[in-house]
Parts: sequence; structure tokens; C-alpha cells
Amino acid sequence: MVQINFWAVLAASIIPLLTGFIWYHPKIFGTVWMKEAGLSQEKMKGQMMGVFVFTIILSLFIAYFLHFVIIHQFGALGMIGGDEMNANESYHAFMKDYGMSYRSFGHGALHSFMTGFMFVFPVIAINAMFERKSWKYTMINTGYWTLTLTIMGGIICGWYALDGFHWVTQK
Repeated sequence: MVQINFWAVLAASIIPLLTGFIWYHPKIFGTVWMKEAGLSQEKMKGQMMGVFVFTIILSLFIAYFLHFVIIHQFGALGMIGGDEMNANESYHAFMKDYGMSYRSFGHGALHSFMTGFMFVFPVIAINAMFERKSWKYTMINTGYWTLTLTIMGGIICGWYALDGFHWVTQK
């Protein structure tokens, strides 16, 4: 049975804030990013609580969507029209054999890294070119999102390999 793991989604949705606090810290990439983005300390001052709350809400969307990128069994469910209750025998045989296959931190991290590199990078680069931003700006933001998605995907996919606090034996 393929289900969305809402605890994994919730845990992964915190990652963009955590990695952002580190990645955009002035001693890491924050100072360079602000310069490349055309921001100043003055412009950055103000009420950030709304930004943080909305970031978590949007991160919930990202984490929810990552399930469909990294949990391949959703593809099998999609092939039968998404109705698991009325699935045929071949679907149930497939799920019996492969239902927990490829459920690990590493697998989720790999597919999420590929999403960052092959999807997020082009999107950010296209926007940056039209906004006349530098490649440094592009690479700082792409690096952040690729790292963030990699960790989020690892958490979501790896969570399936846990039963409480014990690793589930996989094929």
C-alpha cells in the first residue's frame, strides 16, 4: 500500500529554514548572496516571522511533492488509475515483491539531488538571466536548493525504511 507519510513531510518541511540559516549566514554565503541579489542590511531588517511561517507552508508543498519524485511505487499506482482498492492482481503482486524497494535515505537523496540539478538549476538560471543576475547568484541559490532538496528527499524516503526507531529490512 502506497501512502503519503505526513510525519516525514512535516519533518522535511523544516529543512529549508534550517539549511537557509546556515547557507545564507554572513560567514557562509549570506554576504555574497546579499551583494549579488542587490540587497542590503537595511532592506533585510523588519518582521521575519511571516516569512518564516510562509516558508514552512510552502516547504510543506515541496515535501509533499517529493514523495512522487522519490517513491517509485506511486508510479505503479498511477498506472492503474490511482484506485488501489480496485487494483488487479498484477498490481498487488508487484507491490508484494517491490512495495518497500528503494526506500532509503540514499535513494531519496539521489533523486532529490537530481531534481535540484536538473530542474531547479535551469529554473533559477533562466530567471537569473532575465533578471540580469550573476552566475554567482545563480550558483549560490542553486546550491542551496539542491542541498536542501537532497536532505528533504533523504528524510522522506528514509523515513519509510524506519519502523518506529528500527530499520526495516529491505530487499
